Amino acid sequence: MDRHQSALALVLADQPELPVHALRPHAARKAADFFVRGFPGDVLYAVKANPHPAIIDAVWAGGVRSFDVASLNEIEAVLARCPEARLAFMHPVKSRLAIRRAYFDFGVRIFVLDSLDELDKIIRETNGAKDLHLVVRIAVSSDYAQHKLNGKFGVCGPEAVLLLRQARASCEELGVSFHVGSQCMRPEAYRAAMEIVSDLIRQAQVTVDIVDVGGGFPVAYPGLTPPSLTTYIEAIAKAFEDMPVLQNADLWCEPGRALCAEAGSHIVRVELRKGNALYLNDGAYGALFDAAHDGLVYPTRLLRAKKGPRRVVKPFKLYGPTCDSIDTLKGPFMLPSDVHEGDYIEFGQTGAYGAALATRFNGFGEYAEAIVEDAPLMSVFGEVEAENVVAMAPAGAAKG
Repeated sequence: MDRHQSALALVLADQPELPVHALRPHAARKAADFFVRGFPGDVLYAVKANPHPAIIDAVWAGGVRSFDVASLNEIEAVLARCPEARLAFMHPVKSRLAIRRAYFDFGVRIFVLDSLDELDKIIRETNGAKDLHLVVRIAVSSDYAQHKLNGKFGVCGPEAVLLLRQARASCEELGVSFHVGSQCMRPEAYRAAMEIVSDLIRQAQVTVDIVDVGGGFPVAYPGLTPPSLTTYIEAIAKAFEDMPVLQNADLWCEPGRALCAEAGSHIVRVELRKGNALYLNDGAYGALFDAAHDGLVYPTRLLRAKKGPRRVVKPFKLYGPTCDSIDTLKGPFMLPSDVHEGDYIEFGQTGAYGAALATRFNGFGEYAEAIVEDAPLMSVFGEVEAENVVAMAPAGAAKG
């Protein structure tokens, strides 16, 4: 893979025809090191956020030794880079083949579930294994999250109590997990979830060995500034200490976005300008999915060789390359008023769910890749990249 000193150097050297996934493994390594050093428990990287080999290598280099995987492909991707990794199959609904192969072919012993039927599948497909670590996913609120995750998975009430008891009888270690939603903006959401979990454990009268607080750890976007990650970790640690039903349980977390968002940016080319609308060579069906469908506004900068006085900026609406009218990024995105066809724009914070969500719809979706060594456009783990940054989106542009 090509390596460049900066995103600007990449554009000046290559004048890329295709959109570019610009990877910053050094940022992922720094984020992983922060969590490993700061979180009072085990850190599992949520591979779904970015399964690129360079990112897997980087979080391993940062000290992460456990991975949250949701498919056989993710299992194979991790083991190809980190054969000694501990894998947790954290998808609550798995095919029988996936359970079987995970256990017998890849040595996976940790499985999440949220129903009696899934428990039965796991027991049957592992031939009644006695070394299972079963994690029951509890339904909790995701009211404070940018992206809600409480409508599809999770068990609650009497059903959760029964499942905890049945799972306890079928495993070596029992865990509980939850997910407060992606890009959670309030640390107290974790405490509220842990209180729900404590009450269910108390009702079930079971011994729990693992409390997994899931993901949801947020990163900063223009107009969307969460509390510091340290505040989240402190809130979780205090809530864990206050759980009266635990005896020597382990604490886990599953950061995804927080480990890899800063480790990627996306470079696109302007193909046409119509007034205050720019037509780009990537968009909603590609690596900019979150900007179109989840309301995020990415930090942006124009990549030009010419330097001089700071240019006047104005809001732009962006369109992707497909024929679909929903291929739209409303923003607004603040860019120099003289932006024109042939210019290159870099979007920051796309390392999470950027390349991972890209499709080949309408024949688009082909990308170049390169490693760049400059700082991320926005960062909580280091200095904010300032060189040639011409604009950020205005405060309040993203929903929270």
